[in-house]
Amino acid sequence: MIRSLLFVPASAERFVAKAHQRGADAIILDLEDAIPPDGKQTARAALVHAVPRVGRGGAAVLVRINSEPELRDLDAVAACRAGAAALLVPKVTTPATLAALADILGPVERSLGREPLRFMPLVEDPGAVLDARAIAAGPRVFAIATGGEDLATEMDAEPTADMLRLPKLLVHLAAKAAGIRSFGMLRSVANYTDTEAIVASAREARSLGFDGASCIHPAVVPILNDAFSPSPAAVERAHRMVAAFDEAASEGRGAFTFDGDMVDLPIVARARRLIARAGSRPGELD
Repeated sequence: MIRSLLFVPASAERFVAKAHQRGADAIILDLEDAIPPDGKQTARAALVHAVPRVGRGGAAVLVRINSEPELRDLDAVAACRAGAAALLVPKVTTPATLAALADILGPVERSLGREPLRFMPLVEDPGAVLDARAIAAGPRVFAIATGGEDLATEMDAEPTADMLRLPKLLVHLAAKAAGIRSFGMLRSVANYTDTEAIVASAREARSLGFDGASCIHPAVVPILNDAFSPSPAAVERAHRMVAAFDEAASEGRGAFTFDGDMVDLPIVARARRLIARAGSRPGELD
């Protein structure tokens, strides 16, 4: 279960030092937008120490690499050697980008005797949104997300909730079709001070089937953890529903009344998924 993914600039010592205390299920060490051009090499070199430090509280550690080929490959290999679990790959427009990264990383991983890095592509332009199903089915992909700010820029638009809703839902559908995780809310992450709006958006995202969301400020982490976690009441109700279904099935009934509602197999299947989600450990990619 990964409910919250906190962005941390890879070379910002004061943020790296406290990242493991923030309660996020995953930490994304950023080599891209949070790092100026003349700081890319320093940030990449910092991964060897930053990856184990931010992960010492049990969070999964991802690295957002750069999209330019001359930086992308160096970033990916450095993240691999540092022990990151996955790469956040920006501006992916085709699965070929992911296949090329896998080819580069394979020999390095084998030499280190480590598990293959997983990929989380970021969809950040209109064409990629329309091709999201192919990207979601690419090699090593465990999750996908939409980069709202870059997408709005490519569309010469403002990243309002109305503008982002359709493309984010299209990418979300692609994720579910591919059987991978879908991260995000139907809003931009840039405004992290409007707590009321974030709470509402996170709850909406969970109701639509999103698995978690990213944030750029640690104050948002507990909001995401709460919104994307099954409530104790919901878990208790799911257990009662499954027990009632098993009893009904033993009597040869496929549908039954539960708490005043008619319940059949798809509803019970959702209850079983909720129970499984509640029992999973935060920070697991699989």
